[in-house]
Amino acid sequence: MPEIEITEIAPLSPAQQSVANCHSLLNLYNVLREELGQLGREMTGDPALLAAGLGECARRVERLTEHGAAMHDAVHVHDLEALVRGEIDLHRAAHGPTGAGAAAATCAQLDVIFWILSVRARELVARVADPGHVAPLAIAELELDLQEFFRALEQHSRGRYRFVYNLAVQEAHDYYVDLRIQSTRSSGLVLPTLLRDTLRDLIANARKYTPPGGQLRVALHSSPAGFRCVVEDTGRGIPAGELAEVVKFGRRGSNVSDVRSYGAGCGLTKAVLATRQFGGRFWIGSELGRGTRVRLWLPQLHGAQATMPALQD
Repeated sequence: MPEIEITEIAPLSPAQQSVANCHSLLNLYNVLREELGQLGREMTGDPALLAAGLGECARRVERLTEHGAAMHDAVHVHDLEALVRGEIDLHRAAHGPTGAGAAAATCAQLDVIFWILSVRARELVARVADPGHVAPLAIAELELDLQEFFRALEQHSRGRYRFVYNLAVQEAHDYYVDLRIQSTRSSGLVLPTLLRDTLRDLIANARKYTPPGGQLRVALHSSPAGFRCVVEDTGRGIPAGELAEVVKFGRRGSNVSDVRSYGAGCGLTKAVLATRQFGGRFWIGSELGRGTRVRLWLPQLHGAQATMPALQD
């Protein structure tokens, strides 16, 4: 599979930087909008029924380009939940309960979304307060974090696909996940907090451009020689000549215009800048019809704080 190293990337504008920092929230706001439209259809046949919640999600998405406003919304993420739940209660009173059937399942989806949103908002606030934070992390904790992420993706699919961790049980609409994490440290890994968020972005990209029935491989290894990470898929791949382009903010491969996205096309951009922030290296390889592989390396990090500059160039 052809592979190139990304050695430079254009600096982001302040608005782009803010969106990249808040990329996980952008995805969740858009997912929430979709679920609110679905709930409206299930309750009364009107996807615009929950107009206040839909409008607040749209407002928050627009405000992601302004750092101060985006952070204010992250700190007050529970205000969004209170607004949505209050609006749902009003319509329950007017149109009847949502305690059974499809509407009940969607309400359960909302519970998961709001829980994840609160966690990601707290993580974002902590990262912005300390952009270079590096912390020890037990392998079991990271495995659990990633498995919970896969479960959330699976639940949002509403049965369209599953994730399995044993190739022998993979069925036609399952993704086989090969997840391997190793460290020469008995205590586990020492990772930048930012990298955990970046890793989720890379995995989400791999899933998005790989049809059900494919494979996702996620491998991490920490040693005195540094930290290595590989995220590889068996998806549609990136056209030759576009590898250096898809890492730029807002760029996607020319062959994926039919794939729905909840983000801003900056997952790879964020990964490149995060790798550079901690003095690392970044490679991307791909082949049409075979898949895509992202590799990164970071030097061994010690202590609680990196000495590299923050994410913005």
